[in-house]
Amino acid sequence: MRVTHAALAALAACGLVALSLPPGRTAHADPLPDGLGPCVPGTCPTVHPPVGNGPFAGRDNAITVFAGGDMRVTGSAAEAEGRVVVGGSFTLRKTSGSSIYNVGVAGVGSRVPPPDGADYLTVGKDLTVATGQRLDAVGDSAGGTVRHAGTVTGTVLGKLVHDAAAMEPYAGLRGRLEAASKCYARAALTGTAKNEGYRTLFTGDGKAKLQVFTIEQDIAGPGGGTQGIEFAGIPEGATVLVNLTGHARTINTYSGTLGDSDPLNRLRPRLLWNFPDASTAALTGSGMFQGSVLAGNPAGTTTVTLPGTNGRFFVAGDLVHGSNGGQGSGQEFHAYPFVGDLPSCDGKPEPTTTGPTATTTTTTTTTAGPTTTTTATTSPATTSPATTSPTSTAPTTTAPSTATSVVTTTSTPTEAPTSASTSATAPASPAATAPAGPAGTGGLPATGTDAGPVIGLGALLLTGGTALVLFTRRRRT
Repeated sequence: MRVTHAALAALAACGLVALSLPPGRTAHADPLPDGLGPCVPGTCPTVHPPVGNGPFAGRDNAITVFAGGDMRVTGSAAEAEGRVVVGGSFTLRKTSGSSIYNVGVAGVGSRVPPPDGADYLTVGKDLTVATGQRLDAVGDSAGGTVRHAGTVTGTVLGKLVHDAAAMEPYAGLRGRLEAASKCYARAALTGTAKNEGYRTLFTGDGKAKLQVFTIEQDIAGPGGGTQGIEFAGIPEGATVLVNLTGHARTINTYSGTLGDSDPLNRLRPRLLWNFPDASTAALTGSGMFQGSVLAGNPAGTTTVTLPGTNGRFFVAGDLVHGSNGGQGSGQEFHAYPFVGDLPSCDGKPEPTTTGPTATTTTTTTTTAGPTTTTTATTSPATTSPATTSPTSTAPTTTAPSTATSVVTTTSTPTEAPTSASTSATAPASPAATAPAGPAGTGGLPATGTDAGPVIGLGALLLTGGTALVLFTRRRRT
């Protein structure tokens, strides 16, 4: 069942329901489209731990990475922690480092992966893994599902499920992300951004709960070099929205560390970087990048060569993960929630941007700162197990209590999904490790059942002193 926000609001107004909230959200919260951003049970930790390789700290069934177009893994990219959804084709063709790319579970990250058996990777078209390389949807968990609408070529570890309707639960999400990105770019400014050569300094007004900055240039040092990112005048608990407008934008930074003592790291849960127009957007440098990213141009390409990004990563267009040489190794997406309160984007016209204008300088201050698997061929006539989906997030997948390691060279199902699912098995592959990034750069080493229904999440309302909780979900058969 799909329940609209308007319908829920009407019920709440009549005193019939109170809406349930994810941890960290407030009753007035405006989340990303479809409620994306917060941790979805699983078992969400009260506080996500710093980037590390400790035991699992919980389970998060939310989407961490979404690409409305294609996703290409290249260079020495190592892993994407959390659930990954790709509307187009997924291609793994690394040029250096480990031969493995992990999805779902990361050896080093927040260590809050999706539940066992959930859809670790969903692909709307074809999935291709280069010869000699492996896509690992198991890691040190019981394993997840790789759901694909097209063909599969190459070696995949995990449960393969062919599902022609794999992207049905995400219908229209690409367009909603595009619309929201453009809407956020029209929000009234509350502060200024100044490029001082060695850093870009964002200075808020010290008061507003939504701090908005818009800049029309790259965040980079002289000649496009690496620089720091700093914020000042941000009230405790405020959401920070940074709009980078223009058709080609780059963030090149060394800022961001592994621990949570860094002031930038503490902003992470409520920090969103928005690229509303970019045909090309690049995130590069040596920092452990903090905050979530939204790139709204469905015709755009976003390339990520930073050692790590910590937050959600949503692009309406194509996504390229990994460097093409000379920029360290082991690039990783780490699963951290976004719980900020964003501008309301309900299709209403947004006011023209007002307030302080972004300022820039051209100072040239010098930057100072820091086991062998057996290949088999399978043609699984697999089916999509029953899935459930809340109104605000993507579905999880009911899977067998133990995951199956799958190795395949080409999978071209010719039947529509039926009521049973099958998969070929092969010996499990041991964990593989990619080289760590250059010393002092924030680079990380790469490593190489049951999923319950996702609970619909909304805003909390108390009626007559009694809080009622409405759970909404949709079952796709």
